Amino acid sequence: MRLLKPDHTFCEVPFADDLSALDGDVAVFAAQHGTPYTPGTPSHAANAPDAVRSALKWHAIGREQWDFDSDAPVMGTARVVDCGTLEGDLHDGMKNRAGIKAAAEAIVRSGAKPLLLGGDDSTPIPFIDAFATLGRPVTIVQIDAHIDWRDEIYGETHGFSSTMRRASEFAHVKDIIQIGARGPGSARAEELEAARSWGAKLFTMRDVHHGGLAPAIAAVPKGGDIFLSIDVDGLDPALMPGVLLPAFGGIAYQEMLDILDGAAERGNIAGACFVEYAPESDPAGHGARVIARLACNVIARMAA
Repeated sequence: MRLLKPDHTFCEVPFADDLSALDGDVAVFAAQHGTPYTPGTPSHAANAPDAVRSALKWHAIGREQWDFDSDAPVMGTARVVDCGTLEGDLHDGMKNRAGIKAAAEAIVRSGAKPLLLGGDDSTPIPFIDAFATLGRPVTIVQIDAHIDWRDEIYGETHGFSSTMRRASEFAHVKDIIQIGARGPGSARAEELEAARSWGAKLFTMRDVHHGGLAPAIAAVPKGGDIFLSIDVDGLDPALMPGVLLPAFGGIAYQEMLDILDGAAERGNIAGACFVEYAPESDPAGHGARVIARLACNVIARMAA
């Protein structure tokens, strides 16, 4: 596992690649490569971490500014470090998974909370696996336009359409709350049945439109550890244009803040990831700034 120093750390926080001696409350790290469906081909989201890191460099001189989105200074009271970017392998998904898991485990053991910048939605699989290190049950709150319960595609069981299916197999994952599904995606009737049979609680965008977010937030068990799995195609394309499969009618920015507040009120946000941003489809960089702002808000709530 090798961590490379980025040109810009997230919001210009200190760089800290020695995971055995972290001095921080939240540790950001990046994984450009997870488990490819086509070995040797870079992910559509491989360049996302650098884009997101560069999006809010100006916060380096403005940490004391009051952030009205979190009702706290930018990133709250958290001491934040950036551990760099994992050196990935376009041909070896197993190696990439091992590196992501090892990095996240080391951060958790240090007492810091990890925040992953992906990469496509295969990168959270080993990241979620690493939370077994806590020794406690974990609830996943997933934001996504798709439910990601495919068992395999092209014979690959750890690709970006299998994230929640693999997560459901981890003994420490006790609850999965999924918010934002809409339109056609990777799920067929059998995947929907598998998710419901396991006990995943699904809140489609039609549910949110008619009933608000309160039922989804109330489904999160109180008092436990929460992992936020944020696939940015769950956001509305007007807010997040740079994704592989834009789906109309997604989650708005203020709704995302309500989800973060609700999760923080229900339990302890122990970790989070942002995945599936495709900067090449967003030449203005609008989506990168949205992700960076939401990441700042997640960090503030982690510290709280």
